[in-house]
Amino acid sequence: MFVAIRRWTVTEGNSEKVVERFRKKPDQQGPSKMEQREGYIGREILVKNVRRGEEEVLMIVRWESEEAWKAWEKSPEHIAGHKKKIAEHGGKPPRPEYIINMEHGHYSVID
Repeated sequence: MFVAIRRWTVTEGNSEKVVERFRKKPDQQGPSKMEQREGYIGREILVKNVRRGEEEVLMIVRWESEEAWKAWEKSPEHIAGHKKKIAEHGGKPPRPEYIINMEHGHYSVID
């Protein structure tokens, strides 16, 4: 199994904005384009419990293999989503002010 993890650190009170970007939309019928991809296993979105201060959001996406993940990354559907954002902003979209940091990592599940 292969896991892709994204981690956002955001200013206080803004974790929901990140969650909303990746949450299923109310009008979405059926699985997303990513969920339809061969090798897709599942996805979780986690919000770190904090009392105050910076907040953290993790998105964990599980794939059967690194090859399945790479196929998604290179797929026309995935690329089209990014091109749409670029077109909407006339270039690479600026990072929202509330995002302090964003990291991503890729992991092979050993056990």
